[in-house]
Amino acid sequence: MEQITPMLPRESVRLNAEQLELLYTKLGEDEADNVLCRAMEEMAIRVKQSKKLYAAGATLELRRTIRSLITIADQVGLNTLSRVSNDVITCIDMNDWVALGATFSRLLRNSDQSLTAIWDMQDIPI
Repeated sequence: MEQITPMLPRESVRLNAEQLELLYTKLGEDEADNVLCRAMEEMAIRVKQSKKLYAAGATLELRRTIRSLITIADQVGLNTLSRVSNDVITCIDMNDWVALGATFSRLLRNSDQSLTAIWDMQDIPI
């Protein structure tokens, strides 16, 4: 009998410490915390929208939503999320639906990990 090994894909989330430091230096602790909270909320909304758009096959709208996710991720220093989001856009632009499925799944995993990393980081003084 064959043994099936489940795959549990994981990768580390990369936070750009310099970007976060710049955010806190420029805005101050309270305002930077507010920006991070709003960014987390907006990212969660964009990810939820992107799931619906992906399921509906609405690739043009999905591309726009992912593009706005990249902007937010760049603002708060989520390099991996930004890179994976760019990969999703590349798959859409190349009409590579198989790669899009795999890359979009990676985006969902990474967005969850990224939101958790920011949430956990808020308890650590910068």
